[in-house]
Amino acid sequence: MTPKRQRHLQALDLGAALALTAVYIGFARPNTDDGQPVFEGPFWLGCLIAVAVGLPIAVRRRWPLAVLAVVLTALATASLLDITREPYAAAGLAAYLVGLAEPARRSVPALAVTLTLACGAVYLGEAVVTPADDGRGAFGVAGLVALVIGGAWGAGFTVRGRRDEAARKQRRRSERALDEERLRIARELHDIVSHNLSLIAVTAGVAGHVAEADPREARAALKVIEETSRSALAEMRRTLGVLRTEGAPLGPVPDLDGLESLAAEAHRAGVDVDLRVHAVEGLAEGTRLTVYRIVQEAITNVVRHAAPTRCRVTVEADAREVRIDIVDEGPPSVPRQTARQLPGGHGLLGMRERAMMYDGSFEAGPRPEGGFAVSVRLPAEGNRRP
Repeated sequence: MTPKRQRHLQALDLGAALALTAVYIGFARPNTDDGQPVFEGPFWLGCLIAVAVGLPIAVRRRWPLAVLAVVLTALATASLLDITREPYAAAGLAAYLVGLAEPARRSVPALAVTLTLACGAVYLGEAVVTPADDGRGAFGVAGLVALVIGGAWGAGFTVRGRRDEAARKQRRRSERALDEERLRIARELHDIVSHNLSLIAVTAGVAGHVAEADPREARAALKVIEETSRSALAEMRRTLGVLRTEGAPLGPVPDLDGLESLAAEAHRAGVDVDLRVHAVEGLAEGTRLTVYRIVQEAITNVVRHAAPTRCRVTVEADAREVRIDIVDEGPPSVPRQTARQLPGGHGLLGMRERAMMYDGSFEAGPRPEGGFAVSVRLPAEGNRRP
């Protein structure tokens, strides 16, 4: 609740408290003439009871149970002294806050005690102390008081239940958002680490293989490893910096313009990439990032499992869908009839999750003629810039 709204509600409570106090001071005047028994005690006592009935309502939001106890005691006394001429409105206002602010283990017993004392005091005042009606009439007045107090408490209890349910839904939404954000960060870190470490591992293997026969080629491979390592560290620092520091500057979001760089990196790791990109200019930023990450992970799998080989990457978009196809020929040492199985790890799962985020389709598996194929389809609707 905002401070402004809280001050507004407190002002309303103060107004109600003053109004109830004034009403009960009027009830306590000896010249009251409405055909009912009148208060015959000193006026100062009537004013004291009026203050005890009304003024506590001003602080009912701070001490609900205490206010209900004070108001109930004052009203019961007023009923026995023939002051009360209304159905316990102050007790209803106090009971509403008890039902709203207190848990059921306290508010339910408080309601039971309040109804018992209030109805007992009304009945005694109406039918025993100074009889103004028969027993049936006294029961009717007591029932009206019970209806006012119980209805007010029930309204507060209902509002409390709705607020609790809204808070639970908000917590579930927050937890869901947190899980989605955790999953998104995990995918980003996986893409960064997996891609760069795969290039490093493959290039290191090349360097070790040609170190003695061709030192110049080995030095070139080590240079690639150095550049890839620095790039990976920079991306990791950027990502972790965003996680550690609120408001940390974000690095540039990968875009389809970076596919050429992916192809060049894969070429240095022994994969000759044939890249074809058509009609993607109007895609939304989120879709472009998704396409980039899918292509990155697919190329990483090719480098990890099939290098040296050839790979064809096709990214096309039209009015109906965005098509992403990555096909490789497989490692030259593996016969076509023994095409590799689905690679392990989280790469394919991450690609599938990215496709599902856009209600797209994902297929991946070995090709009968050898190699491996990844096919992703994203619907064009909602994935283009407005």
